[in-house]
Amino acid sequence: MSLPGARGAALVDWTSGLALGTAGQSPVGDHETTAAETAELARAAAEYESFAPDASPAALPDALPAAGPAALPDASPAALPDASPAAGPAALPRDPGGHPGGRPAPALLPALPTGGVDPKAPPVEDVIVTTRTGYHVLRFVETTFDSSVFLHLWLDRSTGNLALARLRLRELAERLVLV
Repeated sequence: MSLPGARGAALVDWTSGLALGTAGQSPVGDHETTAAETAELARAAAEYESFAPDASPAALPDALPAAGPAALPDASPAALPDASPAAGPAALPRDPGGHPGGRPAPALLPALPTGGVDPKAPPVEDVIVTTRTGYHVLRFVETTFDSSVFLHLWLDRSTGNLALARLRLRELAERLVLV
């Protein structure tokens, strides 16, 4: 696969931080160091709740945002502390699980429809990091085992085409068969 502006690429396991295969250059001169560093970024994106497929506000039931903290048990308006912006985050009401802002803990939320999302698919499609001189695109690969593999592409910022790179990486990830 030739891609304008591509400087280097790797197939990385984000649980171990090991490069399973590499091509081209490494941004730091060592593919194993680059693999370990990009694996940390990939792990954060894949494991943090903020990036989960159902974490968007649009996925929450309509009753939750409108109900606010008063919908939580033992949260009468008189019992709530001052939640003005000047009071800071410590003054926000907490639900029984201790989550600020009165938002129920994930376990307290009703099960949400997945909207056709494959539960075995990686939770994040790709991550893009823009530096002064280049782009780093991490594309997660769906596998038959634990889907802890991603493609890392390093593009030159002046000659690379980010949109084309994302399309090509998506196609490559779909064709890649790991068993």
